Amino acid sequence: MVVLLRNFKNIFLVQELRKKVLFTLGVLALYRFGAHIPIPGVDQVRLLALMSNVGSGFLSYINLISGGALTRFSIFALGITPYITSSIMMQILTMVIPSLEALQKEGEYGRRIINQYTRYLTLLISLIQGFGLVAYAESQGLALNPGWSFKLTAVFIMAVGCLFVMWLGEQITAHGVGNGSSLIIFGGIVAGLPHAIGRVIHDISLGQFEPLLAVVLIVVSLGITACVVFLEKGERKIPVQYARRVVGNKVYGGQSSYIPFRLNTANVIPVIFASSIISLPMMLTQMLAAKFKFFSGLTEWVTPRGPIYDTLLVGLIIFFAYFYTAVIINPEDLGENLRKSGGFVPGIRPGRKTVEFFNYVLTRVCFPGAIYLAALVIIPDIASGIFHFPAIFTGTGLLITVGVAMDTSAQIESYLIERRYEGFLSTGRLKGRLGR
Repeated sequence: MVVLLRNFKNIFLVQELRKKVLFTLGVLALYRFGAHIPIPGVDQVRLLALMSNVGSGFLSYINLISGGALTRFSIFALGITPYITSSIMMQILTMVIPSLEALQKEGEYGRRIINQYTRYLTLLISLIQGFGLVAYAESQGLALNPGWSFKLTAVFIMAVGCLFVMWLGEQITAHGVGNGSSLIIFGGIVAGLPHAIGRVIHDISLGQFEPLLAVVLIVVSLGITACVVFLEKGERKIPVQYARRVVGNKVYGGQSSYIPFRLNTANVIPVIFASSIISLPMMLTQMLAAKFKFFSGLTEWVTPRGPIYDTLLVGLIIFFAYFYTAVIINPEDLGENLRKSGGFVPGIRPGRKTVEFFNYVLTRVCFPGAIYLAALVIIPDIASGIFHFPAIFTGTGLLITVGVAMDTSAQIESYLIERRYEGFLSTGRLKGRLGR
């Protein structure tokens, strides 16, 4: 413990890193403050009663991702979800629309334009999702003065709040430590942890929650944590040999190295993307079920642990695992850069054959990583439905929490190592998303 505290102190010995960490904590504190400011015109008593009985529907998921902001119907009730959805759509459009692909290759200018398009799309999605939530709130009798005045005011506040959360995430990415969007989700989930633990303890004291189930909850949580930590470090090392070159009186190259292909290159991004995308049909079916009895039966299929929901979630996680890996690692560029530097994979001809080999390896390394992500999300979620665990202890919540914590820790570790400080974890250096 003494060694851990001493190593943790190293974070605050590096001025640049100290500023980044304090800036990140300050932004997260501001986000948590906004999550407690309710939108005017909402019956908070009826809202609390509704949210305590939502079970595992789309409201429970949005409330988890927003860090409990939906429980108070706050100005940040939408959280970062619209921005994540728009980012997914823009990345897909960039790959299929030649003009956007060319714009992305223009360097910083192109990325700035695409980011601006993403913000516009975020505004549109936030208006749609905000209107859906407000309409659902009215259908449940949560509005003190229902009507278009309440609708327009609440939707406008939600949209502005979503854009502000998006801006906070961008500030963390630019001036703080870690990925801003992921850290905002992480901060919201962690903020609800003390309440979830207190609720379990309270239910045990009242006899509503068996002590044996509490032990199962602890074992499942530790098991997911151990699996994430162990599998996140898995990688396939591709050996690389550099040819020797003689320039004047100096000899260059001749050394051996390797290219690491991680088992899970995309980290927790596929889980966040898949959960954000699947929340849309959940919201639509809940809205339609409130007005039409025909859709009431459909809500049981598209809510968590329903057959359609689980199938879609697994499929989306696998898809986004491959998709985001392709975004991060381009075999064409990797092969070209390797050729220009005079490197080659032993036994593989440089050029097209090397690119095909990289594609072959990435495809097969990514598959078990995608399956492990889907399994770690689905299996605990099913168990939580049987044993009625709090939502924060489901596979999605734990996987996001552990994954984001590891990724952020790896970035802090790299800052310390670069400045010749010991890392704040004495067990050795962590590896970031690309093995750096």
